Amino acid sequence: MTRNKKKKEKLYGPVLVIIIITLMIGALSFLLKIIGFESSQTVIANNTLETTLITVKNLFSLEGFRFFIDEAVSNFRLFEPLVLLIISIIGIGICEKSGFLKALFTPLKRVKLNIIIFVTLFLGIISTIIGDYSYIFLLPLVAIMFKYLERSPILGIIVVYLGITLGYGSGLVFNYTDYSLALLTETAAKVDIDKNFGFSVYSYTYIMLITTFILSFLSTIVIDKFLVPKVNKKYTYEEEELIISTKAKRISLLVGLIYILLIVYMILPVKLPGAGILLDQNATRYLEQLFGTGSPFANGLVLIITLLLIICGYVYGKKSGNIEDSHDFSLGLSKNFENLGLMFVLMFFISELTAIIKWTNIGTVIGSKLIEFVGGLQLSGIILIVVFFIVILLMSILLPGTMEKWEIASPIVIPLFMQSNITPAFTQFIFKVADGIGKAISPIYIYYIIMLAFLEKYRISEKNKISIFGILKMIFPTVFIIGFIWLLIIVLWYVMGLPLGIHILPTL
Repeated sequence: MTRNKKKKEKLYGPVLVIIIITLMIGALSFLLKIIGFESSQTVIANNTLETTLITVKNLFSLEGFRFFIDEAVSNFRLFEPLVLLIISIIGIGICEKSGFLKALFTPLKRVKLNIIIFVTLFLGIISTIIGDYSYIFLLPLVAIMFKYLERSPILGIIVVYLGITLGYGSGLVFNYTDYSLALLTETAAKVDIDKNFGFSVYSYTYIMLITTFILSFLSTIVIDKFLVPKVNKKYTYEEEELIISTKAKRISLLVGLIYILLIVYMILPVKLPGAGILLDQNATRYLEQLFGTGSPFANGLVLIITLLLIICGYVYGKKSGNIEDSHDFSLGLSKNFENLGLMFVLMFFISELTAIIKWTNIGTVIGSKLIEFVGGLQLSGIILIVVFFIVILLMSILLPGTMEKWEIASPIVIPLFMQSNITPAFTQFIFKVADGIGKAISPIYIYYIIMLAFLEKYRISEKNKISIFGILKMIFPTVFIIGFIWLLIIVLWYVMGLPLGIHILPTL
């Protein structure tokens, strides 16, 4: 038997790998329950620090069996990423079927690949302003863009995924995730160290803006060196009989602009007729009014963007003649669902795995142990920063949820870093960067699995099969180098004492 055949036998499909990981989590829960593995989690309640004991639940028990049978359907039915993805694909489908996306991207064919990669990374980084919705829209859109540029959609999907995850700590503006984390950060600082501490929305103004461009530039070089050679650069597709009309493109872009201006008017916090109707009027801060849990804008953002895509696609299709009747329009709405059957299967199995990890408490217990380990070390300065960075990165692989991790970490690490003369804002920034890097290589991260589904959609060779660990192996060198660059930036920023934002420094 040849070496290539041996390698082929070891390549397992993504569904089987998720099932194996699920069984391993179940076996681990059984083992940890037997040995009594548990941890203490410090939480903030009523402005005081309270410690609770967290134990692992055994999946291979009668209670675990009942949970699995009783909740399996509900886990999938309530799996939000799947629902949001379906809605977004409807809008993207009509844009592709109408020829709007082809008319938009085809003129960029002559642009060099490294420039395309830079722009894709930059879009991924700045799109974090809308949180996880960035994956929902950019993964399929960038794939189509690369297709029409006759570049590999697989490369485009991986690049934008890395842009979103590795650029998680950057961006052009302070977003709602930053705000939500800041509420926990502020509380942790007030309870144990400084009762007068207040977190400013301008805390990251400088570091976010500067690192966005630095990361986009350096990541382009790294990807071009380590990732591009592993993916076919050229891509050919079956030409669709679509009419390219400059006039139709201009009209559809104008209509889209009018729609966007209307939405902007409806989120303005001013006293004018119809203004602010998409804001949460019960919230006090504008960021919370815009992106809070009670905000119509935040809750309907996927629908708002999808409607924009549908409107632009329909207008272009009618004006260009690519959409002749309602039948063409209906088919267009389903256009992008082609070859995505694996996505629905993967979403079912990953929804069950995610629910099992949450139910067994494995991620929470191990995460709490790691934070307890950091808190028990007598470290300060650069060594503390590096250790914390690595610990959060490791936590993110098993526990990808950002808020869940910060609820575990902030009550311990914020006071610890403040005692080491490091500001809460800088601590939170380090956390976000490490969190994104860990997610990029987490095989149980929901959007990593969604990325695999889109990779499978555009796979054109039977030889290059898509697998969970195969893609991890492909992207790991890139993630490792960019992660090291991030850590170097953080350490240099700390050593040089550069301001993070307006009147905010790394040290107290």
